[in-house]
Formats: sequence, structure tokens, C-alpha cells
Amino acid sequence: MKQAKQRTRFIWIVGLVLCLVSFLISCVSSESNTHINAPNSTSDSTLVQLVASRKIPKNELNIVISKSNYTLDVTYKNETLISYPCVVGFNPVDDKHEEGDGCTPEGVFKIRSKYAHKSWAYFIWIDYPNKESWRRFNERKANGEISENGTIGGEIGIHGVPEGTDAMILEKTNWTLGCISLTRAAITDLYKSIGDKSTITILH
Repeated sequence: MKQAKQRTRFIWIVGLVLCLVSFLISCVSSESNTHINAPNSTSDSTLVQLVASRKIPKNELNIVISKSNYTLDVTYKNETLISYPCVVGFNPVDDKHEEGDGCTPEGVFKIRSKYAHKSWAYFIWIDYPNKESWRRFNERKANGEISENGTIGGEIGIHGVPEGTDAMILEKTNWTLGCISLTRAAITDLYKSIGDKSTITILH
């Protein structure tokens, strides 16, 4: 009789412990899933979703590119809405001097045109060379920093990568002739979000 009571008590205690452990595991799992799938989380949202949900005017979005940080940030007023990894020209250090130097120009630019591109998904063409670009170019040429036959170049923009080559962005491979390159998902998100009058600032 005594042994039977002890066995019953043991089974009851084991059952209680198992129920408690199961409850704790369930709570931890629930909290983890709530954190991962938290609604309205900026890190989980695309720029398209943020612009739509907050009714942000597309032309009031601006782009800030840091060549040394390999980032392209999209800002609204004083807030950074999203940051994409990016790469630049094969000479990522210097400001662009002339055509063929592999440098990405620094300065403040406007959008000249936007269009779909068969190789890069989308192309956002910036207005390099602008007035400031020409001033720097002519000054450097006068100082002998650029050869007499050197030309200023053009066709600089923000674009994607050939399909299946997103790894070049993630591995920070500066492969362009001077353009800024994003993953295909990022350029699609950016292209569909910004307006034609957004400003692009390219920093060292």
C-alpha cells in the first residue's frame, strides 16, 4: 500500500515537472516568434511598404551613398528609412577625375532618367557631369592632373547586377566602371519607391 502511494506521488511529480517544462518552452517559442514577426518592423519592411504605409511623397525621398561604408541609405527628412549594401567603381577610393578611371563621382546629383534594363534589372541615371563636376574637371585639367586628351565621361547611375550575381554586392566586389550597384531585390525596391526629383548625394 505504501509503495503504491509512493509510486503515485512520483508519477504525479514527474507529470507536473513535464507540464511545467512544456509550458516554459511554449512561452519562449511564442516570445521568439513574436519578436521575429513583429509587425511594422522597419528591418522587416521593404521601402515600397514603408512609403505606402506612411504615405511619404516619393519626391521627398533622398539617397545618400557612402563609398567607404558600402551603403546606400534612403532618407526622409532627417530619418534613414532603409539601408542597402552597395558597391561602386573598381577604384572605390578617389573622386572621379576622367572617363575610364574606374572612380565613382562624389557630390550632389539629380536623377536624369529611370528605366528598366535588360542586364541590370533597373537603371537610375544621375546627372553626372553636372555644373560642379565640370568645374572640378576643368580645374584638374588646368593643374595637369588630367591629360590634355582626357574626357569627363558620363552614363553614371545606380543599377543592379546580372541575374545570379548578388554575391558581388554581399562580398563588396567593386566591379563597375563608376556606377553604384545593388542586389537585384534592392534596386527593384529602390526604383519603385523614389521619385524623379529625389536628390542623390555621393560621399567618400
